[in-house]
Amino acid sequence: MKAMILKSAGQPLIHEEIAKPVAAAGQVLVRIHASAVNPLDLKIAAGKADHARMPLPAVLGIDMAGVVEAVGPGVTAFVPGDAVFGMTGGVGGVQGSLAEYAAVDADLLAHAPRSISLRHAAALPLAIITAWEGLVDRAHVQAGQSVLVQGGAGGVGRMAVQLALALGAQVSATGRAAQREAIEAMGARFIEQLDGEEFDIVYDTVGGAVLDASFRAVREYGGHVVSALGWGTHALAPLSFRAASYSGVFTLLPLLSGKRRAAHGAILREAARLVDAGQLSVHLHGERFTLAQANQAHAALGGGKVVVDIA
Repeated sequence: MKAMILKSAGQPLIHEEIAKPVAAAGQVLVRIHASAVNPLDLKIAAGKADHARMPLPAVLGIDMAGVVEAVGPGVTAFVPGDAVFGMTGGVGGVQGSLAEYAAVDADLLAHAPRSISLRHAAALPLAIITAWEGLVDRAHVQAGQSVLVQGGAGGVGRMAVQLALALGAQVSATGRAAQREAIEAMGARFIEQLDGEEFDIVYDTVGGAVLDASFRAVREYGGHVVSALGWGTHALAPLSFRAASYSGVFTLLPLLSGKRRAAHGAILREAARLVDAGQLSVHLHGERFTLAQANQAHAALGGGKVVVDIA
């Protein structure tokens, strides 16, 4: 099969032929139709993601969508011909999705939404899983609660805004002035600068000083701050003085550890339901890229979700 190979960190991906994988027990062989590009893919390619380092040479690509070609022993949830999507590799030594085929753990997959293309489905997994783990699994968002999404126009931010709205929350989101239209189009209240208002839940997708500001924006007695980028050194005093709590989200953990992978498949099943109900959508970059153009796709990231067409 054809694949894009990273042989040395910081160097361009190389278009080569490699052996086509075979589905082992518990795995599904997927003919990949689309591979989404995430900022994390670029960090891994540059050798700047210690938490997600790949032994080289490697096939990168974390998110994918495609069609099942074969199933390994013990797999009953999928059959050949099923359209599927998932966050299935590209980290921790697991083959990624910049290839024509991948043999992936069936627990990481779900049937793709019926109402959108596989290109759009490929752009969902990492972002929606990260949003779900923060809002649902950690913060246990409830209808009527006030939710602030820090960085509401980013990949995870967009998913968090839409998910919180779908669950009945009152949602506000921070962003730059140029992002106001995109945030309001999703149904959230736009905030360019915080002014002392407090929220039941604050989801930080930016990290650094924005996480510090999130500690000061959560309500007293039971407020909850969640961050997908809580990797720095932070003073917890503002949080403690509000009798509030904090949770971190590390979406890659099931891929890296092999634990709780079925939870990702379950989240994606719920995400597919929300997509088909019209409550979750993804904005794609206008330009299209083939597998051989994966380097150009990496360079284009920033103007909407970038997807590489493979099949």
